Amino acid sequence: MSDSVSLRDRIANRSARVGVVGLGYVGLPLAVEFARAGFATTGIDLDVRKVDAVNQGTSYIPDVPAGDVARLVGDGRLRATTDFAAVAELDTINICVPTPLRKTKDPDMSYIVSAVEQIAKYLHPGTLVILESTTYPGTTEEVVRPMLEATGLRADADFFLAFSPERVDPGNPTFNTRNVPKVVGGVGAESTVLASMLYGAAIDTIVPVSSTQSAEMVKLLENTFRMVNIGLVNEIALMCDRLGIDVWEVVNAAATKPFGFMPFYPGPGLGGHCIPIDPFYLSWKAKQFGFDPRFIELAGQVNGAMPHFVVDKIGDALNRHHKSVNGSRVLILGLAYKRDIDDIRESPSLDVMTLLHKKGAHVRYADPYVPTLAARAWPGGFELRSEPLSAAAMAAADCVAILTEHKTVDYAMVVKSARLIVDTRNAIPGHHPHVLKLGAPAPAADGPRRKHPASETEHAVV
Repeated sequence: MSDSVSLRDRIANRSARVGVVGLGYVGLPLAVEFARAGFATTGIDLDVRKVDAVNQGTSYIPDVPAGDVARLVGDGRLRATTDFAAVAELDTINICVPTPLRKTKDPDMSYIVSAVEQIAKYLHPGTLVILESTTYPGTTEEVVRPMLEATGLRADADFFLAFSPERVDPGNPTFNTRNVPKVVGGVGAESTVLASMLYGAAIDTIVPVSSTQSAEMVKLLENTFRMVNIGLVNEIALMCDRLGIDVWEVVNAAATKPFGFMPFYPGPGLGGHCIPIDPFYLSWKAKQFGFDPRFIELAGQVNGAMPHFVVDKIGDALNRHHKSVNGSRVLILGLAYKRDIDDIRESPSLDVMTLLHKKGAHVRYADPYVPTLAARAWPGGFELRSEPLSAAAMAAADCVAILTEHKTVDYAMVVKSARLIVDTRNAIPGHHPHVLKLGAPAPAADGPRRKHPASETEHAVV
């Protein structure tokens, strides 16, 4: 029996031993789905804390219930290890490691290369290897395949190789690993079939494409589409701010068109592990072929400038209250890069905090999902702890800047308690004399200053 037929049979009867390298936001949910589908699943990660958590039946990913992990570990269908020697006993391996950018905007392939080097040591005939890490078109063929074929085994004959882009949306209550369609492209026909079979056992819809390059390009198109459209609406917000038009009203009204329009919303900048990074993989690759991706890079420049615009907006707001940024107490409301999650990777809130800190502001933050900001996690260089979501914390700040609109925040309390608010997410409905919104007309500057308990106390002390 050929290696291909044997692996087909093992996938079909769930006797295939499945491995997932990298147990983060992508890898752990995927490992859990494979285990749920009936496969004996092994997670591999160099982070001992993650491995210990999985083996103890707990979860560090909000979208993965700890009860599910505990049940699967207890049933013997899920385990984790730091030892790549486990690859020798596995039939399939999914690579879900980070792919960051260097400061020069060049792709950092070190995590992929390191994982593939380890896998190659234990690669055996009949193994299916699937790369999920977002990267530039050609990575699977140009980087992964030669490293694995250096073992003497041939791709799509002795072992099988495919690319399938991850499509994780942390905090999304509707779409998860199982019900988001999975794009799959192999280095050959048999690799595509086997990868599709594996995913088909755990995921509802499989979308095969003709090559690994096409599958790699799919992911970059998806995230570049979002990045460019967010850049467009951010530029519209800047324009509306200059023209005295409410961009939020404009976008919501445009969204009533039932065709030809999809709403995107402005904000303080881009965050997360995908949208701020992935388009630059495509840009870098295009430049290797002499193509200048001007549209993508212009959108990146617009989005990258938004934290600076927000800081200017905060400065203008404070100036209306006869204060300077230097010496003012600014409370950042929301540190995570998007609402209702704890992920601060590439969060624009960190950029805004850093800029304010450099200007002499006393910066603090409040985020129920991020209890502590380590000193190494931002250029300020000192640790911060989340302020309580209380009226007293709001009133103590000279300005509250809403940068992430967590649903758990009582915005009515924020409006009532804070003396000055800069809202970059349209979290506060309606118009208020002490609330300045991104991309919307400012309240009349000549009205009376709003009184609140903190200001009255200060006047009494003076």
